[in-house]
Amino acid sequence: MRRSKRTSNLEELVEVRVKRLRGKNTLPQYQSVGASGMDLRACLDSPMVINPKEFALVPTGIAISLPPGYEAQVRPRSGLALKYGIGLLNSPGTIDSDYRGEIAVILMNFGKEPFFINDGDRIAQLVISKIWKAKILEVEELDQTERGEGGFGHTGVR
Repeated sequence: MRRSKRTSNLEELVEVRVKRLRGKNTLPQYQSVGASGMDLRACLDSPMVINPKEFALVPTGIAISLPPGYEAQVRPRSGLALKYGIGLLNSPGTIDSDYRGEIAVILMNFGKEPFFINDGDRIAQLVISKIWKAKILEVEELDQTERGEGGFGHTGVR
C-alpha cells in the first residue's frame, strides 16, 4: 500500500503512479502552489478539430494507478469554457482506483466556432480525491428537516 505523506497540516500527498502510453507527453502537473487540479494534455498524432455543438474523445497518452480509497476526477478548464465555450460532456469524469486504461477526455464544443486541438494542449484538469464507501441502510422513514422535499429552485431566485 502506498502511504500518503503529510507536508503540512493542510496538505497531504498521495502517490499517483503515471505511465506514458505513447509519445513524450508532459505528465500531469499543478500550475500553481494553490492549484487543486493538475493539467491534462492532449496526446495526438495530428491536430484535431471539434466543430460547434459536437464532441470528441481526446486521448492524453497516459494511464494512472491510484491507491485504494482514492479517485481521480477529470474536470473542465475554466479558461477554455470562458474563451471558447469548451466543456466536458461528463463532468466530472471519474477514474476509479482500479482502472488502468488510458485517460481520455470527452470535450464538448458549446461555442460558435470550431475548436482546434494540438498535441500537448492543456485540455482538462485532474483532481485527486479521497472517497468514502457508503453503508446502505433501508429504512421506513427518513429524519425530518426544515427543507423537507423542497427540490429544484425551491429557494427562488433572490
